Amino acid sequence: MSETKKDRCHDWNRVEGNWKQVKGKIKEQWGKLTDDDLDRIAGKRDQLEGKIQERYGIEKDRVQRDIADWYGRHGW
Repeated sequence: MSETKKDRCHDWNRVEGNWKQVKGKIKEQWGKLTDDDLDRIAGKRDQLEGKIQERYGIEKDRVQRDIADWYGRHGW
């Protein structure tokens, strides 16, 4: 079952609202992201996707799946 963009954005609001706590979990998963990167991203999923693409050199679809998997494992 695929998630719609609306569902994805609605659920992601929880991450944005708890960004200070979430940053550590993101660094555990994507260690190439710097504190400055995470401060600039400020919880915005599209910016997180772009920065992961930039740092790891992987395509957007893969990044979106990886973030969705990570999100699902943490049960935000």
